[in-house]
Amino acid sequence: MAGGRRKKNFLRKLYSFSCGKASLDEDHSQIGGPGFSRIAFANDPDCFEATNLGYPANYVSTTKYSLATFFPKALFEQFRRVANIYFLVTGCLSFTPLAPYSAVSAILPLIIVIGVTMAKEAVEDWRRYQQDNEMNNRKVKVHRGNATFDNTEWKNLRVGDIVKVEKDNFFPADLLLLSSSYEDAICYVETMNLDGETNLKLKQSLEVTSNLQDDSSFRHFKAVVRCEDPNANLYTFVGSLEYQDQQYPLSPQQLLLRDSKLRNTDYVYGVVIFTGHDTKVMQNATNPPSKRSKIERKMDKIIYFLLFSLVLISTVGSIFFGIATDDDIENHRMKRWYLRPDDTTIFYKPSEAVVAALLHFLTAMMLYGYFIPISLYVSIEIVKVLQTIFINNDHEMYHEESDKPAHARTSNLNEELGQVDTILSDKTGTLTCNSMEFIKCSIAGTAYGRGVTEVEKAMARRKGSPLLYEPDVEEEGHRDNNKPAVKGFNFTDNRVMNGNWVNEPHADIIQKFFRLLAICHTAIPETDDESGKISYEAESPDEAAFVIAASELGFQFYQRTQTNISIQELDPLSGKTVERSYRLLNILEFNSTRKRMSVIVRDEEGKLLLLSKGADNVMFERLAKDGRKFEDKTKEHMHNYADAGLRTLVLAYRELDEDEYAVFNEKFTEAKNSVSADRDEKVEEAADSIERDLILLGATAVEDKLQNGVPECIDKLAQAGIKIWVLTGDKMETAINIGFACSLLRQGMKQIIITLESPEIKLLEKDGNKDAIFKASKESVIHQITEGRKMTSSSDTQSFALIIDGKSLAYALEDNVKNLFLQLAVTCASVICCRSSPKQKALVTRLVKEGTGKVTLGIGDGANDVGMLQEADIGIGISGVEGMQAVMSSDVAIAQFRFLERLLLVHGHWCYRRIASMICYFFYKNIVFGVTLFIYEAYTSFSGTPLYNDWFLSVYNVFFTSLPAIALGVFDQDVSARLCRKFPLLYQEGVQNMLFSWTRIIGWMFNGVCNAVTIFFFCAAALQHQAFRKGGEVVSRDILAGTVYTCVVWVVNCQMALSVSYFTLIQHIFIWGSIALWYLFLVIYGAITPSFSTDAYMLFVEALAPAASYWIVTLFVVLATLIPYFSYAAIQMRFFPMYHNMIQWIRFEGKADDPEYCQVVRQRSVRPTTVGVSARIDARVSQINSRVHHAVQT
Repeated sequence: MAGGRRKKNFLRKLYSFSCGKASLDEDHSQIGGPGFSRIAFANDPDCFEATNLGYPANYVSTTKYSLATFFPKALFEQFRRVANIYFLVTGCLSFTPLAPYSAVSAILPLIIVIGVTMAKEAVEDWRRYQQDNEMNNRKVKVHRGNATFDNTEWKNLRVGDIVKVEKDNFFPADLLLLSSSYEDAICYVETMNLDGETNLKLKQSLEVTSNLQDDSSFRHFKAVVRCEDPNANLYTFVGSLEYQDQQYPLSPQQLLLRDSKLRNTDYVYGVVIFTGHDTKVMQNATNPPSKRSKIERKMDKIIYFLLFSLVLISTVGSIFFGIATDDDIENHRMKRWYLRPDDTTIFYKPSEAVVAALLHFLTAMMLYGYFIPISLYVSIEIVKVLQTIFINNDHEMYHEESDKPAHARTSNLNEELGQVDTILSDKTGTLTCNSMEFIKCSIAGTAYGRGVTEVEKAMARRKGSPLLYEPDVEEEGHRDNNKPAVKGFNFTDNRVMNGNWVNEPHADIIQKFFRLLAICHTAIPETDDESGKISYEAESPDEAAFVIAASELGFQFYQRTQTNISIQELDPLSGKTVERSYRLLNILEFNSTRKRMSVIVRDEEGKLLLLSKGADNVMFERLAKDGRKFEDKTKEHMHNYADAGLRTLVLAYRELDEDEYAVFNEKFTEAKNSVSADRDEKVEEAADSIERDLILLGATAVEDKLQNGVPECIDKLAQAGIKIWVLTGDKMETAINIGFACSLLRQGMKQIIITLESPEIKLLEKDGNKDAIFKASKESVIHQITEGRKMTSSSDTQSFALIIDGKSLAYALEDNVKNLFLQLAVTCASVICCRSSPKQKALVTRLVKEGTGKVTLGIGDGANDVGMLQEADIGIGISGVEGMQAVMSSDVAIAQFRFLERLLLVHGHWCYRRIASMICYFFYKNIVFGVTLFIYEAYTSFSGTPLYNDWFLSVYNVFFTSLPAIALGVFDQDVSARLCRKFPLLYQEGVQNMLFSWTRIIGWMFNGVCNAVTIFFFCAAALQHQAFRKGGEVVSRDILAGTVYTCVVWVVNCQMALSVSYFTLIQHIFIWGSIALWYLFLVIYGAITPSFSTDAYMLFVEALAPAASYWIVTLFVVLATLIPYFSYAAIQMRFFPMYHNMIQWIRFEGKADDPEYCQVVRQRSVRPTTVGVSARIDARVSQINSRVHHAVQT
């Protein structure tokens, strides 16, 4: 049957006031005006008016290029590099008579370099296109007329289409909810991809459309929706529905956002309001930026420096050439007759010396272009692609459960992974597994539960001590090993399990405790028809964990109706399971202000009970004088639970008398039915009047289950000196709890909380004066930030944590406040931003990136994190259970947060060191080559004649020196992966850019100049006045060039061998093979006809190889050139070692596993950290020491 059988909804009391309908007296007068001009013709997208609106299709693209824009944009990307512009200009000039070499040998390398890089960009963007295609081609049912719903692709949807979305499917566009499978047209929506929250949100359609019960209802349905224009705000929506000549106001309660998921509801019908890039999730996204690493940007500066040097030496050479040309005639004859001035009309004409000098400048600019390595960019591209292959195939970053390896989606930022200063992380799905586990509880002053949290495990491993709360032998013996694990329940204690609680001293309180857990909630039970097992849909993971825990401990909630809650519980008198029903009278809902939730029920004996659970700071103050019997013990247990990273709630109850309840119910009902602006305050006031004089039962402790290894990973990253910020859409309480769980927060850390929940602000909000609210809120935020700065500056020993909510953050990010906020934030050990919108996450990331000038890394798993990932220097997407938006917008995707440790400390460090060393080497080898050309030019009065043959010039970078550099960039390791993680401070070499500092770069350049001078002058001095062959002939230019070139090839490759820390077979082949290839090239090229090989014809076979002096000079010059560097490196390594040198000594001496020896070196690695497991242990040890010291003194 079309549409299927509709469910009855028995849950009116759960949602009727929490998702209240928009009031008719709300101000919708702005609809139709600027910013509110959207019109959707429901079920009539083909009408004339609709077709003229020009709304975009529902196709979504995250690619950087299209077919039309690829060539212009990709070429622009390539010619942003100043070196490529230079080579393009010189390539064009090579077709003129000014060129000192042939045009083909000049232009071909540039074409290859640009072509290879553009091909790589095309492949990467093609992958993004394929991922977009997968999403755009998902199916959804759309109304085709005549009450027929057919499947169509998401991309085909138009504004006004009626769609039917079924359970557990994503919404394909922003929809206006018309009706659902529930009678009252409610539905449950999971918005994790939007705001990171896993709890279900309740949505409800307008009553007027709730009777559209099945497919046939839409045969003649027509309506017009007028609403706000597309915007990025996820939590507001203003509009109206014109249906049957009546206007009905719309609110966010009727809006279903793209990429949220339908849960616990068989189906919904909706009309498409926003499509494609107009949807709110895409409005929150930004265009994929063209990211460039800091090293690449610095490399451009080096290129500018070399270009300046090139212009300078070309100018100097041209001046000398002009002077020599002007003085070239002696006795009516040219002194430099060998330059063949008869072949040209002006180049060497003494009467036109100035013009000749200017033309020579252009020639010199082309000739000295070999100072700039044309193959550098393409070599770096090749290296980075190979590095990403190693990252993608790293088995230690492979998640077996989800079958997901690490995936570097772009190779542009590999070296940035080794320079991260600040990590900005999402919480839900990134640090956590999106699951809560009931693990411990305190009842009547007795602690129950022997489970061990991830935080406790990490602390115990760090201290090398046995775990607290380790299950004893008896516990292990009684445990049912055959019983399958229950999600959300990790509680072990035979004192209360299996009905043993009846034997406890306070069995009556234990019964009330678990009964409260089974009743005080808004969860919905679902029974599997085949297995009979009951599962629960809850508004939050915590609530689900409580209901599951009660069920596992003998208090099973199994049915809910509109007015009753039914549970099965153990009767302590008979020892049998009995069914009990409780009449549900009122639900006092949880919110961030109340920080508690209560229900009022009537039991089978007629007693009125108020059951309440909430945060300790609001619950303890509501206890009756005679209800505090176990308060001290409970507080002590809760303190221990918090230290173990657990989320705690206090449970309490009271019995009500009939008169008291009647007064409350009248007041509460009146407040709920109010439509005034202060409705929420009236409801809260009524609830507050009854939630008093409570009797304490105990406290619960649930573990916001972190992903495996998160505390250890954060600890290692903190030791490496990396700062970690958490930006989450969750409530402040949730964020603080997870901060404790993952050791970003700890007991004793001073919390600076910036919020706008003060009574003064609330009073202004009630009055509704927007200008006054804005002014007061901004002043309050500035005052709180200023007070926070005073606190941080007044203490050198205290650790601070900054916690700020979304409302306050909006003011903190304003232009005249954000720098003040950043100054406070960077002085705090931890920063947690709560209730952050996707836009705010991106703005905070931009503030940190631009304000600190350091490398930032954003990590998240949902669509709400896309802006943050794209704004950060590096975006890391968690390929979690739900959604691929974050992964599709990321630079690197990993399956678990813990893999970030290896990605940064190992691959990041290696990639940074390899790329930095490779770039330095490239400039070094080209300076060696270029300086020999310059010195020869000086010898020849700067005549513009190259020392080397045309093809010697062209193939130097490609054949004889690039492959060893590529091998260095791919395979070299200064320190093994194990030692990288053992000594995390090594990572600071990248953060402080020690391996690519100007000192190091200039040092390599100076080394190159010295090597070139040594090579040329030693070769020239050795060969200048000596007979070179048996016939007594002296060397010619081609022989000198061949000898110098041979020495250059040997020196730069041997220099590479001295620089390598970790030799592989491939590196040996590339280094020594490059040298051998030079000799092979000489033989083959020299055998080609003289018309092509010119002065290199038979050079090696007939001239160089037979001459012993050639081999002796090569050996002597190579040794003389390399000995100074070798001596410097040996002295620096032995007496002035960098941190990686110290670790290399440990490895060399075989003491990598000697704890005492390593500890000496590790003292420089384990920095005084203020966050992480190590900091938590240090703080606890410090507290114990102070207590012992105090005890000894007293």
